Amino acid sequence: MSQEITLARPYARAAFAIARDRGDLAGWSKALAFSARVAADPRVAPLLGHPSLADADAVELLAVEGADAGQRDFLALLAANGRLAQLPEIAGLYEDLRAEAENIVRATVTSAAELSESEMAGIRAALERRFGSAVEVEAAVDPALIGGAVISAGDVVIDGSLRGKLARLQSALGA
Repeated sequence: MSQEITLARPYARAAFAIARDRGDLAGWSKALAFSARVAADPRVAPLLGHPSLADADAVELLAVEGADAGQRDFLALLAANGRLAQLPEIAGLYEDLRAEAENIVRATVTSAAELSESEMAGIRAALERRFGSAVEVEAAVDPALIGGAVISAGDVVIDGSLRGKLARLQSALGA
């Protein structure tokens, strides 16, 4: 995994630089997210490294509808360098760079059960107060938490799950 991220990092930085210079961070986010989803599809992934798939055909397969020349050129560069399989990592790193540039904190809220929109809005508001910037919240469900939630935002992890509380209690009791 770390090797894929190492390989993807310079491409993500290049994509970000191009998008920033063109003033189209959101457009590039959309295009890279689409390309990453297609590249990660189990029916498509084996095709990307196949020698009979021409680079131009790979670009057509992975480009979002209405992609500009810069986005197509970027995909062509990835194809020429054999890096199309790294598109999911590239897209993720690009989103990290975009969030940093736009002063947005990305957080994941993992709860034991699905949270309502009002609960998510309350969590988002609390996180925005804590971090002093806008927060994008992604929800996940893990029934093993028993109850409560675990919030992770960058290096910060807030464990308010029942499983976490039980583990801390067990540790405090020395068992």
